[in-house]
Amino acid sequence: MADLLRGFEPAPQDLVLTLLGAYVTPCGRREVWSGGLVRLLEEFGFSAGAARVALNRLVARDLLTRSKSGRLVHYQLTRRTLTVLAEGDGRIFTLGVAHRRTTTWTVLWHAIPEDRRTARTRLVRRLRFLGFGSVQDGTWIAPHDREREVAALVIELGITEHVGMMVGRPSIAVDFAAFVPRIWNLGELAERYRAFVDQFRAHEHGAAGDREALLLRTRLVHTFREFPFLDPELPEDLVPAPRHRAEAVRLFHNLYPALAPAAQRYFDEVTAP
Repeated sequence: MADLLRGFEPAPQDLVLTLLGAYVTPCGRREVWSGGLVRLLEEFGFSAGAARVALNRLVARDLLTRSKSGRLVHYQLTRRTLTVLAEGDGRIFTLGVAHRRTTTWTVLWHAIPEDRRTARTRLVRRLRFLGFGSVQDGTWIAPHDREREVAALVIELGITEHVGMMVGRPSIAVDFAAFVPRIWNLGELAERYRAFVDQFRAHEHGAAGDREALLLRTRLVHTFREFPFLDPELPEDLVPAPRHRAEAVRLFHNLYPALAPAAQRYFDEVTAP
């Protein structure tokens, strides 16, 4: 079991969101007992104190709300959390599934004032998750038509007056493929896919029990969900797909559902007050 978690050091707030997205929303639930969440975070090496601090910070970020029934405290998912998790699932479960050819690209530039630093940080994180890469300070580009998602995002953040956006296609008069590595680190991306395959190929047989299934499945999805921040899914007629991506996608789509019943049983057992 120690080998299963060796080198796995997620931020506790991010891990909570992974747990909620993997074991709460798929069941149609909207709340979970606080004591169960704390115990699950302890399973991943966090102290009870660190777990409670993480949960309190998620409340402060409007990603959870707290309610009390007698002596029991529960956390409810907010509308913002449901939106974030749904958007995340949309990227995670479609990543690398279809071959992509040259299509519409989106360019965004912003000049967000210093006193809106939090909005700028949230914008940048969401842009990376949508496949954008930074061309230079304040200018981002994605090999997708992201007009709808970006328009909704800048309205949500209240920064429409500080943002410009354009959709179109790269010129064929210059070698745009040669410019791509200046925006995305394709070598690092290929290495991350290789490491993912090396790590999880050994677990294709499944897990020995419910607890191990939860630990393995949670690490699997938490690790895989990093790829949307790194992989822009460039058109394959422009740049070849990363080596090992197809194998990583296959492993994820095979293991994640196979481990679900046992992992869900353990989650439900631990989070039952």
